[in-house]
Amino acid sequence: MGERLDERRAEADAEAGLDPVIVDPAPPVSVQGPPPRKPPAAPEPSPEPSGEPSGELEPADEHAPEHVPPPPSYAPAVSARPDPVDAVPWSMRVAAAVGWRLLVLAGSIYVLTQIISAVSLVVLAFVAALLITALLQPTVARLKRMGLPRGLATALTAISGFVIMGLVGWFVVWQVMDNLDDLSSKVRAGIEELKRWALNSPFHVTEDQINQIAKNLSDTIGANTNEITNAGLQGVTVLVEVLTGILLAMFSTLFLLYDGPKIWQWVLNLVPEAARPGVAGAGPKAWRTLTAYVRGTVIVALIDAICIGIGIYFLGVPMAVPLAVFIFLFAFIPLVGAVVSGALAVVVALVTDGVFNALMVLLVVLAVQQIEGHVLQPFILGRAVRVHPLAVVLSVAAGGLVGGIGGAVVAVPLVAVTNTVVGYLRKYSRENALRSAQAIEGAPPAAVVPAVTADRE
Repeated sequence: MGERLDERRAEADAEAGLDPVIVDPAPPVSVQGPPPRKPPAAPEPSPEPSGEPSGELEPADEHAPEHVPPPPSYAPAVSARPDPVDAVPWSMRVAAAVGWRLLVLAGSIYVLTQIISAVSLVVLAFVAALLITALLQPTVARLKRMGLPRGLATALTAISGFVIMGLVGWFVVWQVMDNLDDLSSKVRAGIEELKRWALNSPFHVTEDQINQIAKNLSDTIGANTNEITNAGLQGVTVLVEVLTGILLAMFSTLFLLYDGPKIWQWVLNLVPEAARPGVAGAGPKAWRTLTAYVRGTVIVALIDAICIGIGIYFLGVPMAVPLAVFIFLFAFIPLVGAVVSGALAVVVALVTDGVFNALMVLLVVLAVQQIEGHVLQPFILGRAVRVHPLAVVLSVAAGGLVGGIGGAVVAVPLVAVTNTVVGYLRKYSRENALRSAQAIEGAPPAAVVPAVTADRE
């Protein structure tokens, strides 16, 4: 009767829409004797999917989630919103990823340029020391092979190099000062010649206009006397900075020539251990490229200076030797230096000897520069340090904006060294990837590595 009463209650609760109350029935109490033996129960059928309550109740689970009824039929339908990441197009994701990386790279370059600008004197002095060391280091190695100690070979090479550069500078100053009076008289005569040419030219220039231009120039110089004086004082400051930079470059060159291997080993210790083998292999490649560039540039500049100097000497242009020295110095600035030095020679010839002589000097300069660009540079510099002309122009312009003349001088060797280092690291990583793939497959590493080595060489 108790079981029947529980079944009635369960049916009533189901009809009312309430959860059934589970009541554990008390076990029957036998009055007399043991309980009768029950026949084996038949297997119970699986519950119907209709959801109607069955006659028997299963015990409830305490940790089962509470039943949530479905929304009513009159509730508005709400579409599921996609993930915001999935809603962004793939091209925009790629553009955003590239954009923030470019911003980080631009910020790093900006910070680096600001640091270099703050200590530009030290940076330029050290870079100049590197270039001088690349020029003098083969001489030190040759003297060591002859049996001289490293210290003595370094001292002889450095002293000889600095003495030669000092003598060249003194010779240029001496030639300029010695020919200054003759040059000033020829400049005045050339200005008068240009004045007569302008008066007889088809441009209809009058003498009053020329005199007015000269008067305006004189008034401008007189009105800006204070600025010119300040510029002179700044020139003294610049001279002090130049002397300081020269001393720093000299000391840096001495230490680089003497302790170059130890300094390089110290730099390698600063590199993370995983990247150290690649950097250790790229360093000698970069140094050979820099040495080849400096040596080739010196040879090309010397040939240009000698050829153009001989040409303007036979054409009767004054100060042929100082102009040749200027051509040699400006040749260290690729493309731009040749144009500036050639234009200087043409202007001197125009002012001192007239238009015809200036045209002849221009022909000499253009001929030598064509020989330099098509014969000397490919033959002497070689492919190891060849840089595209567009890269040369852009690097010289960027170096000039950042560091002035010094930045323009070091821009192209920096680009050449960077090109060599990047190419070596690319081949080094490809070779490591091939070795790793062969190690995984179990193939002998000699199958592919010789081809990569031959390509690298």
